Amino acid sequence: MILKRPGPGTSGLAFRYIGGEFCISFLVCFAFFFFIFFVNQLLLLAEDILQKDVPLSDVALLILYSLPSIIAISVPFATLVGVLMAVGRLSTDNEIVAFQASGFSLLRLFAPILVAALILSGLSFGVNDVLLPRGTRNFARLYRDLLYANPALELEPFSVKRYQNDTLITGAVSPGRIQNFVILDTDGQGFRRVITAAEARLVREGDPNSIGLELSDVVTHSTEGGTRQNYSFAETLRYNILLEDITVALRAPGPREMSVRAVAGEIRKKEEALAPRIRTWEREIALETHQLGLMALDENLPDRGALQQGSLDRQVRSITRRLERKPHDRSLQIYRLEYYKKFSIPFASVSFVFLAFPLGLFSKRSGRSVGFGIGLLIATGYWALLIGGQTFGSQRPEVSPLLAMWLPNALFFILGLFLFFRRMTR
Repeated sequence: MILKRPGPGTSGLAFRYIGGEFCISFLVCFAFFFFIFFVNQLLLLAEDILQKDVPLSDVALLILYSLPSIIAISVPFATLVGVLMAVGRLSTDNEIVAFQASGFSLLRLFAPILVAALILSGLSFGVNDVLLPRGTRNFARLYRDLLYANPALELEPFSVKRYQNDTLITGAVSPGRIQNFVILDTDGQGFRRVITAAEARLVREGDPNSIGLELSDVVTHSTEGGTRQNYSFAETLRYNILLEDITVALRAPGPREMSVRAVAGEIRKKEEALAPRIRTWEREIALETHQLGLMALDENLPDRGALQQGSLDRQVRSITRRLERKPHDRSLQIYRLEYYKKFSIPFASVSFVFLAFPLGLFSKRSGRSVGFGIGLLIATGYWALLIGGQTFGSQRPEVSPLLAMWLPNALFFILGLFLFFRRMTR
């Protein structure tokens, strides 16, 4: 029997059918991963905010501003598990065999899934690059407003809070005010001091990265050189604290919360700052190497044997030690890792479909449930490889950030191609 090549109408129908099957599975998986990450975020907020009588409308906004990061990480994993479930179901019900008997190749059946993966990768990248930085800024702005209205968010009543080299001791806390406030810190000369105030009131500062405390009925006690005791009194005193020192929620946005363009700009600045140190290091290496060459060619030493050999050995060891101490900036390495990570995670969807499609074809029974279980295992392995690469790359400056962040994608892609080829040649 000669099979006819499917016509345009038939191909379009098959494209929509397989694409629809994948979309249903993807939505189910996306809801699953979104729920897991969402509940985790909700528990973190519940511990820090919901117990402090913050209005539910503000809590809802904080959750809303946290959603971009949840969406960006949920899409690739939902794509992986969704393909495994969809293709596994089609394979279990022999629909893949029916399509092939009708003249459809595996590549044509794979096309709608690949197109969907490319679209989802672009959407995930957009969420991560556009919505995530905006959400982070809005989260910090709202949290700052809540902190001014309710200091108990970070300064709990009758508690001791340590940050950097300073300590804050609080009494009763009411909206905007703290009673019996004590600060243990160091003055401008490095001497320890104790500042006590009957009351502290939070006031807004021009700098959005700091919080102002207006202290009333202030007594300051400082010690100079371990012997001299100084006391001073004031009706009011203004004391400023960096917000990032007392709460992680208001720290300056890191590379993960920045856009690709912003991270690239920071990388250029850090590279420009590091370049003079590298040029100096290269000149020193070149000078010592030149000196080594002169010593090797010098035949006029009185004792050419042991003396010259010892000098050459010392010079070689010196060059080796200097080569091992190449200047580097760890923060630059971290920014580079995050830069490539902003691409590798969204576009992991493409690598995942190349692996998930042939794996789903091997499914013989319980296609959806088996695909779901396998997908969770693969997702866990991918995440472990990604975190391992980031950790290893941040600790070893000689490791390529591009390789560290894209190696998991490359491994899954190559494995997928191998399985795809094996399935097509059966």
